[in-house]
Amino acid sequence: QVHLVESGGGLVQAGDSLRLSCAASGHTFAQYALGWFRQAPGKEREFVAAVGWSGRYAGLADSVKGRFTMSRDKVENTATLEMNSLKPEDSAVYYCAADLVSYPTYSERADMYEYWGQGTQVTVSS
Repeated sequence: QVHLVESGGGLVQAGDSLRLSCAASGHTFAQYALGWFRQAPGKEREFVAAVGWSGRYAGLADSVKGRFTMSRDKVENTATLEMNSLKPEDSAVYYCAADLVSYPTYSERADMYEYWGQGTQVTVSS
């Protein structure tokens, strides 16, 4: 069992920055790919960013490239999503997720992730 807890959400203005953190516990953290997903009201959960278990492979959704950065610390068992130049369309509940993998890359599919945090709200006003 993996327990994930997100923090760092809030209400900001367009153009501002936020840092989301995900703290993992309960299992060997390094064996998991970690991902960030988001879900706005009335919309499906969508991929934002992910890092493979080794840290060698990482990816971002096209909609956030150049603005968001994801990193992970296997020693501290944490993952961070740095969000810059935020836009109103970035408003959503952001979830951290863990995917038990035997490959070094990551998936952009939410249904591949077995463990999820409770989510943290990000609201960007125009």
